[in-house]
Amino acid sequence: MGSGWRGVLGFDYGIVQAPLGPDISGPELAAAVANAGAIGLIRLPDFPAPDYVRELIRKTRSLTSKPFGAAIVLPFPYDENLTVVLEEKLAVLQVYWGEFPRERVEEAHRAGVKVMHQVGSLEEAAKAKEAGVDGIIIQGREAGGHVIGQEGLFPLLPRVVDLVSDSGIPVIAAGGIVDGRGYVAALALGAQGVCLGTRFLATEESYAHPIYKENLIEMSRTDYTNVFGRARWSYAPHRILETPFYSGWKNLPDHETEENQPIIGQSIIHGVVSI
Repeated sequence: MGSGWRGVLGFDYGIVQAPLGPDISGPELAAAVANAGAIGLIRLPDFPAPDYVRELIRKTRSLTSKPFGAAIVLPFPYDENLTVVLEEKLAVLQVYWGEFPRERVEEAHRAGVKVMHQVGSLEEAAKAKEAGVDGIIIQGREAGGHVIGQEGLFPLLPRVVDLVSDSGIPVIAAGGIVDGRGYVAALALGAQGVCLGTRFLATEESYAHPIYKENLIEMSRTDYTNVFGRARWSYAPHRILETPFYSGWKNLPDHETEENQPIIGQSIIHGVVSI
């Protein structure tokens, strides 16, 4: 396995496209990243949908002949979706926000699937190492979206690199990296690759709304908050854009959740209406 710009998990380049959720990274984005030689990931649903997952995988295969992967968020039901990933023998499985024990990793390995575990602390990295994963993504607090990391990326990164130095497990840096300068800085601290989320969110192939993509480019301030999704996933804070809407709601009392607020719209996520 090479290091630096090339060779993470056998791919051409040390770049991982984050599994933008809950459905932003679909077949088009994952295939485009795979065609460029990096690790493209389709974001799987947070509910059992094995037939749909197989359809996503096969659509991605129709757009690329290169290997790619899929991503699962562990707090939600995933057994049926995982079974499809293993049956379809994807190159990579990325898991996030929870433990993925050795028996699960070995199950993936028997199917020829490599496992990357995204974690946010030294303690979680140690558990991933013990489980025998093929790569550890270490996420800093600077990351966008749901953020498991509580420390800054660059203070934490070399500690994780040291932790796994006797195992050969590559460490991939995530959080606030958007260009070559961030990549080089991560390499200098021992990472073998980087994971980019927001940078891919703004691409033509992502399913993010065009207005949101424009906001990503035009706005420069973010905030770290637990205002959104308190009822569904109370322990998963976000880093978000400081939009006028958020400014009006960011001081929502802790006991208030989305369940006792007026409905102002709905989204369709993986074909299912979500209020």
